[in-house]
Amino acid sequence: MADLIITSPSNPRLKALAALRRRRTREETGRTLIEGFEELSLALGAGVLPEALYYCPELMLDPTSQERVVDEVRRDGVETVQVSRTAFERAAYREGPDGFIAVVPSVVRSCSELTVGPSALTVLCQGVEKPGNLGAMLRTADAAGAEAVVAADPVTDWGNPNLVRASKGTVFSVPVASDSTADTLAWLDAHGIALVATTPDTDLLHTDVDYTGPVAIAVGAEKYGLTDEVLAHAAYKVRIPMVGKANSLNVATSAAIVIYEAVRQRGAAAPAPAH
Repeated sequence: MADLIITSPSNPRLKALAALRRRRTREETGRTLIEGFEELSLALGAGVLPEALYYCPELMLDPTSQERVVDEVRRDGVETVQVSRTAFERAAYREGPDGFIAVVPSVVRSCSELTVGPSALTVLCQGVEKPGNLGAMLRTADAAGAEAVVAADPVTDWGNPNLVRASKGTVFSVPVASDSTADTLAWLDAHGIALVATTPDTDLLHTDVDYTGPVAIAVGAEKYGLTDEVLAHAAYKVRIPMVGKANSLNVATSAAIVIYEAVRQRGAAAPAPAH
């Protein structure tokens, strides 16, 4: 079947795409957007099959190989829609689009829908507001092999276009969940996962904790940090040493430092490869 071709920026299909930039629409429809070939490729590699793929050959950076991807998803039954350059640039959220927008099912789930292993490394983000920070934490979690990232009492949803972009598509490769703080803490308890909470109000350094067992690393909102509810529940409260004049680190940076301490310890604890 020939692809539908859209040339008008006012086409209703493109207006429906634009509506998915709004959180309310994403939540009502159970759909979100992937914009960009790199992000789409990672999602496809993670087994995410779009409901529809909008593409613009004129904007593709590598038309020969990228059109093969369009052919592949078309063979998988995905609706593929060719869009003119003018119409695509109007529909795109980001500046300098590369010719790909996909509509995919929402990645939202609750903690109870997560599956983790017996030595799970997980990340808890409580009340983090900025999509860019959540996206950066997802990239770190993906690189570190974390089994899940949970947003407790989330301010930003996982389908936010800025979050998807900042995550480079890893929001589709790392299992993510949104839940209340109370339900998140109950889920950690049910799975025997020790909570390590970051806070400046402790003498225990982040390097002085054993991360080799099942553990969740918790970071809080940019301005206020973790709530008393989370801090009271923590097995360990840790701080990152600072010698400068600033009184805090960026939340995504803090998460990365502690996550990679866990990676370091787990690597040291792993048996050496056979020769």
